[in-house]
Amino acid sequence: MSAPTKRVLLAKPRGYCAGVDRAVVAVEKALEQYGAPVYVRKQIVHNRHVVETLEERGAVFVDETEEVPEGSIVVFSAHGVAPAVHTEAAQRNLRTIDATCPLVTKVHMEAKRFAASDHDILLIGHEGHEEVVGTAGEAPEHIHLVDGPEGVDKVRVRDESKVVWLSQTTLSVDETMDTVGRLKKRFPLLQSPPSDDICYATQNRQQAVKDIGAACDLVIVVGSTNSSNSVRLVEVALDAGARASYLVDYAREIDEAWLEGVTTVGVTSGASVPEILVADVLAFLAERGYADVEEITSAEERLVFALPHELKRDLRAAPQPSA
Repeated sequence: MSAPTKRVLLAKPRGYCAGVDRAVVAVEKALEQYGAPVYVRKQIVHNRHVVETLEERGAVFVDETEEVPEGSIVVFSAHGVAPAVHTEAAQRNLRTIDATCPLVTKVHMEAKRFAASDHDILLIGHEGHEEVVGTAGEAPEHIHLVDGPEGVDKVRVRDESKVVWLSQTTLSVDETMDTVGRLKKRFPLLQSPPSDDICYATQNRQQAVKDIGAACDLVIVVGSTNSSNSVRLVEVALDAGARASYLVDYAREIDEAWLEGVTTVGVTSGASVPEILVADVLAFLAERGYADVEEITSAEERLVFALPHELKRDLRAAPQPSA
């Protein structure tokens, strides 16, 4: 009998979402427009390769606004910041470029609106994640963090008739809805946000992994360990029926022992991962006999976000090169 044909199922969509692309391009354009250094508060997106590449071009990543020299340019990451950070930047006379993903901004606006109507806001998300810190900063006296289903029983509210849930945009869809279901059992009058907070890209990437997971002996997710949506993809792959799933930043991190007895390898990448890193993984697999690659498409994505308005303004004002 001939050996089973080795193959790769390549999930689509994968990699960069519109918000990540906007944020990364914003730093690149800022470096071109203003010259190095351009300061970036926190990682612009949660991807090691992207951060290191931008550092090589002159971006300087800092943890806090106070680390940015007065009067300098600072870019706020795609994950968003609390209002207090904008205040600190103004006090230091910093020129800010806000690269917050518009879908995260939507959650910020929802938090402000529900706080203004004196609701208790149950924010489903991971404690300490930058997006959660930024959203909570919009209405700290009204927001209660719910870190997964196990956090539901700890919630205390003032008025059970004025409670609403919001969520971090990069969570597992299934786990989030499990959490919402448990919250509704505790608070039957719990309101939902006007539209789903989990972003389209997170949902699409998770669905793409669900569509291939059961057919895969192994699913390799390209992404960084601090990327919430990338970590979730590993969990989704296992829940979908993959025998094993691992998260790697680079192809060189793949352990060849993972491939023992494996016929079908699934490959995908988180929403902050450039396609070149996926190409390296496919090349690694091809060298080991997995040259048959089939791309499985679950959704088409065409959404594009405009650059931050502060940057667009300066780019328009810049002298154009003569013909």
